Parts: sequence; C-alpha cells; structure tokens
Amino acid sequence: MELDLIDVQFDLQNIKPRELEEAFEDPFAVRFLPDNERSDNASRYYTLGRTVADRYLFLSFSTDGKSARVVAAREMSDAEQKFYDRKYAEFR
Repeated sequence: MELDLIDVQFDLQNIKPRELEEAFEDPFAVRFLPDNERSDNASRYYTLGRTVADRYLFLSFSTDGKSARVVAAREMSDAEQKFYDRKYAEFR
C-alpha cells in the first residue's frame, strides 16, 4: 500500500517517513477500525506498530485500499506500549 504524506498535520522531522513505513509493515502491528460510517467510503484505522529501531508508534490513517493517508503519528503512550507488548507476546 502506498503512503500519502502530502499536507500531513504532524512534524515529519520528528517521525521520519521510513519509520511510518516500518510501523505499517510490522507483522505484529495492532490495528483497530472505529465504528463510524464515513461518507467518503474510506476506512479510518488506528495502528500500534514498532519500527526496526524499536520505536513504538501510534498511527491514525484512512485508506481506500490502494493508498493510506496518514492523519496523525506520535509515540505510543505507556498504556498503548504495554497493550502492544501483551499482544506481541501472544504471537511469539
């Protein structure tokens, strides 16, 4: 899936595009789909993923199935990281 990073509302100096790709490609990433129906037929997801350098990221993005438009990206909170680690331990 192609990432759309045009006109993002967060600082790409703090989180590099490669780190976003790594979090998306994380085989143990946890993805959530909100309950809201959207009029533009795009799905909005939240992802908890980890980069190759062990950076834990929270991502919010919408997708039409072909490309993903990142809406927000930040470091995971402590609670989110514990949740991710718990889910990761279930797969190992």
